[in-house]
Order: sequence, then C-alpha cells, then structure tokens
Amino acid sequence: MIDTNTKIGWIGTGVMGAPMCGHILSAGYPVSVHSRSPGKAQALIDRGAHWCASPADVARASDVVFTMVGFPDEVEAVYFGTPGLHGGVLEGAAAGTILVDMSTTSPSLSRRIHEAAAIKALETVDAPVSGGDVGAKNAALTVMAGGNRDTVAALQPLFDVIARVVNYMGAAGNGQHAKMCNQLVVAGTMIGVCESLVYAARAGLDCEKLIEAIRPGAAGCWTLDNLAPRINRDDFEPGFMVEHFVKDLDIALREALNMGLKLPGLELALDLYRRLQQTGHSRSGTQALIHVLRSLPLE
Repeated sequence: MIDTNTKIGWIGTGVMGAPMCGHILSAGYPVSVHSRSPGKAQALIDRGAHWCASPADVARASDVVFTMVGFPDEVEAVYFGTPGLHGGVLEGAAAGTILVDMSTTSPSLSRRIHEAAAIKALETVDAPVSGGDVGAKNAALTVMAGGNRDTVAALQPLFDVIARVVNYMGAAGNGQHAKMCNQLVVAGTMIGVCESLVYAARAGLDCEKLIEAIRPGAAGCWTLDNLAPRINRDDFEPGFMVEHFVKDLDIALREALNMGLKLPGLELALDLYRRLQQTGHSRSGTQALIHVLRSLPLE
C-alpha cells in the first residue's frame, strides 16, 4: 500500500521531470533524486530531496522509482547501467520495487525492461504522458499506462499527484504504443495550426483574432489554445523540444513499418521536423515548426 511513508525515487529533472518530482515532494513523500545534470536537480534538493550518485543508488533507496528522461538510449542506460552511471536501476532495486518509466521510448524497450525486471521480482509500468510543460507544472497530465493492471491501480495515489487522467492500456509496452498514437495526432494538429497561421498572416488577418474566432468551433484543440498564442508572441521556448518530438515520430514510423503500415501524414511530419532541426531549432519548442512552413518554396 502506497502512503506518504513510501520512499520515492526520481530520475530525470528536465522540463517535465522537475515539476513532476516537485509535486511528489509537495505531497509529503520522501524523495531520492538523480539527474544526468546535477544542477537541474538543485531546486528539488533545496526542497528536501536526497541526491543519489547513480540510478542504482536511487533504486536502493526507494520503494517506487520514477524515470523521466529524453531518449531511448538514456532510458536503456538508466535501467541497465553504463560505466558512467555506475549501475542502473535494475541492479539496485530490491524485489518488490515498482519501476515506472514515464519517458517516451520504444514499446520494444519497455517490454525488455519488463522482462528483465520480472527475473528480479520487480514490477514495471510504462507510463508516458501527454500535456507538455503546462500539464507537468499544473499536475494536469494524461498518463497512458502499460503493465500489470493491479500495479497500475496501486500507483494511483502517486499518479493523482502529478496527473489529471490515468488510462490503463494493457500489457507492458502498450502505454508506449498509446503515446505513439498521441504523437501522431499532435503532429498532424501542429501542421494544421501552423499552416492556418501562415495563411492568415499572408491574407492580412489579425492572427490573435483568428485564434479567438476558430477556437470555439470544430478547430478547437489543445495546440490552438496553448501553442498558437506562443507563436503569435514569437515565443519558441520548449514545452516539448523539437529533438524529442523527432525522436518520438521516428519511433512511431519504425513501429508502423514493423506492423506493415504506411502512414503518409507521419512521414510528412517527420520530414518537416527534420528540416526544422537543420535550421538550428532542435531545442526549440514544437511550435517552431511555423518557421519551416513560412519558408517552403512553391514547387
């Protein structure tokens, strides 16, 4: 049973991970933390989190370990260890520990972590999230969870602290498959929102008035509410970085190909975002896509 005496481990304190871990601290749980960039964890340490030198050390100190890192190779290193990390979560965790990966990574890697954890009598949940930096800061994320249903249910008190909605998607890896579906919708929506703003500007419309005009109707969506105003302010700070979105779309494309699917919208989105990366916007927010759409030549 999870209560405020449950020892929580948190690995990854970036744009999303830091506020999520902060909510856990605010709820009164004891937290051990590790980050590849220790400076990003300092604010959490100042609030009472205990610094650990490695993912293995976090696991040794914890009943439940959350991970929130950027790329599949980082997820693999955190769980399986590398010389630079001095051991991974799987090395340090005692039997009965619950491991919750909230990163977005490949379903196959989530299943591999699940299989390796089962050998040590560890429970795993792949629990990627949607909602961006706004959702992380406001504890309003949507969780897509794969793994044992009872384990996901047991984690509900912790999910309630960081998320608004938790959806159980089935077996290990299915949380990641659901996140890929989410990213497909996000990619297509982002193209539509950016194209509408490019069109409006060229037509001489007031883009702020346009957003207000179309928001209540069928075009209404999270991207229009949260990112279109940022575009109008030339605010391209990341809620979700372009390089991470390219990673997600690349995973989705490889998974689709493995399932024998051709998804032309996904292929277009990945091509456009790769072009955006080439212009130096890897670490900008995904709304920076408008830069590419403004500059596309007529064929």
